[in-house]
Amino acid sequence: MSVKDNLNEITAKIEEAKKRSNRTDDVLLLAVSKTIDYGRIDESIDWGVRKIGENKVQDLLERIDHYGDKLDYHFIGSLQRNKVKDIVGKVELIHSVDSERLAREVDKRSKNIDHIQDILIQVNVSKEESKSGVYLEDLDQFVYNILELDNIRIRGLMTMAPFDADEEELRDIFRRLKEAFTEIKEKYNNEKIKMDYLSMGMSGDFEIAIEEGANIVRVGSGIYGKRNY
Repeated sequence: MSVKDNLNEITAKIEEAKKRSNRTDDVLLLAVSKTIDYGRIDESIDWGVRKIGENKVQDLLERIDHYGDKLDYHFIGSLQRNKVKDIVGKVELIHSVDSERLAREVDKRSKNIDHIQDILIQVNVSKEESKSGVYLEDLDQFVYNILELDNIRIRGLMTMAPFDADEEELRDIFRRLKEAFTEIKEKYNNEKIKMDYLSMGMSGDFEIAIEEGANIVRVGSGIYGKRNY
């Protein structure tokens, strides 16, 4: 199938998942462009993609250099503190803030350029050892601790489910994160925290994620086809 056909199919599935869960709000389809050649990315742009996500800083910078203001950029991968200075102010949203040290580095580098950087807190709901992220039981304290920082703004939460999870486990993970999201949203109301985004679900599970409350889904192979690593 072409990129156009894939986008049409995914868009239809998003709308169907919203209907099944009686939702009328918007769900952002974030096109994950890692390892994808520019021809296929250009095709997706021709058919409406305006926001892309990258996992590696160098790849992200290359996309920014190539497309400039034509796109909005999200950083969705593991972020090393020594790379923070390269992306603050250049990305719309950092999805993967998973420690206080990283949050403080983002804050410091943002302050240096007089910028307020929007972030998501990455939560390791399943407690997989191979994944980073704040545990659910530590999330409230984590939020409290980083609210003192002036140059980052918490915009929501992100998680990645285990690749081998069945539907029951997926729903449990996504539902628990949605509950945490709602609790934080109800608890805090200030300029440093604006709980807008719940980033859950990828190519294999985005419909379930939407049914459980996601409003950002991160889809790569579902749009662009199998990756060439």
